[in-house]
Amino acid sequence: MSKLVAAVLVFVCSAAVLMLEILAGRLLAPYVGISLETYTSIIGTVLAGIAAGAWVGGKLADRFDPRRLLGPTVCLGGVLALFTVPIIRALGDQGGPGGRGTTLLLTFAGFFLPAVVLSAVTPMVVKLQLHDLHRTGGVIGRLSGISTSGALVGTFVTGYLLTATTPTSTTIFALGTTLIVVGAALALWFSRRGGAVVTIVAVLAAVAATVGASAHAPCQVESAYFCIRVERDPTRPSDRILWLDNLEHSRVDLKDPTDLSFPYEILFGDAIADAFPNHQALDALHIGGGGFTLPRYLAAEYPGTKSLVLEIDPAVLKVGREKLGLHTSDALQVRIGDARIGIRKLRPNSEDLVVGDAFASLSVPWHLTTREFLREVDRVMRPDGVYIMNVIDYPPFRFVRSELATLRKQFSWVGALSPPLTSYSGGNVILVASDRALFRDGLHTELVGESVRQGLDLDRFVADAPVIRDDFAPIDQWLNADKH
Repeated sequence: MSKLVAAVLVFVCSAAVLMLEILAGRLLAPYVGISLETYTSIIGTVLAGIAAGAWVGGKLADRFDPRRLLGPTVCLGGVLALFTVPIIRALGDQGGPGGRGTTLLLTFAGFFLPAVVLSAVTPMVVKLQLHDLHRTGGVIGRLSGISTSGALVGTFVTGYLLTATTPTSTTIFALGTTLIVVGAALALWFSRRGGAVVTIVAVLAAVAATVGASAHAPCQVESAYFCIRVERDPTRPSDRILWLDNLEHSRVDLKDPTDLSFPYEILFGDAIADAFPNHQALDALHIGGGGFTLPRYLAAEYPGTKSLVLEIDPAVLKVGREKLGLHTSDALQVRIGDARIGIRKLRPNSEDLVVGDAFASLSVPWHLTTREFLREVDRVMRPDGVYIMNVIDYPPFRFVRSELATLRKQFSWVGALSPPLTSYSGGNVILVASDRALFRDGLHTELVGESVRQGLDLDRFVADAPVIRDDFAPIDQWLNADKH
């Protein structure tokens, strides 16, 4: 085998492993969401596959002629890559208890074997290139560097380009097919039985492609950030439900923007009404767009209100316009980009109301929960402004209690609205913060069956919860542990 062929083969197989690792996040998101623990499972599984593949590949190369192994190995890696899509969708559709166990199971089932097989290629190629023991270090170093370069290219091309322009299933189909073609060519070149290998691989590839094509695709729109779909409510013809990954994120009434259907949206409306009882025109900043339900609600209920939405995903804006009846204007503007960056560009004392409703899976992105981010929120709020934040948590409510403790470090008044937390199994909690007192006594009668916490009651609930900071924000770990 020439140095050029060896380099290309090692480069391609290493790139394929890292491409699958990046794409794993998008395949898993509709079923287990995206969190630090999701990526931990993916990285750990793929690294385990790389380690096992390097070991097994080296052992096989010592026992058998690597020239006869390479073609079938690369072909098998391509077939296993093709099977990742139907495996994840089949197992994901079965549901399960969720949490770390489900995430690890899905990741291992879909991506461990492809990583093992494709990582076995490099030690086989190394064996073929070792013609002189005095040059062992140079050969291994060169191929190791080329392998790492392939991994880097696969990572950057997939993360920066392919996930934003091409459906995940299409990318994996193209990747698997390429590997099969390369492996079949190697089998025909090196082996007298190459024709049999090609035939077997063709059959397996056809099976994988057929199963993959018939597998249920959970996304109507797949972006770099979310698996997005919009559903109709059969009982309410004008309602549309927006799903982001595995989260039922928003409900929109196309005919009546004042109709807030989700309980947490109703709590948003009650908290805003308490803060601004005269229904005056507001300057409102929204952290996260989703279904753009609240900006349209404010435009209808608080005439003259101007809303600015910071939304990270341009596909969410596109879906809002095409399927959720969103119309942007001077009164409702949307800026695409991360809210942590976008809020820095806003003028101080420019907002009456800031609404935090950004979710990745079931948790708020951690960098939008910290003391440092709240300083930016406080900076853009007017002296009598109000910050309202939606979070999802479960007993013992470590995230909610810590977020309240964090809000208290920045604002002089903090409160919470939710179903009764002492007996509640988990869900949405609305946090409210300001430098003026809110939650008048009348709010208790307006929220039948709801819990309103403030003052000493809030002191007892928060207790000694830690403050969330940029260098300490274990939100994903809290939520996964408490949920299960």
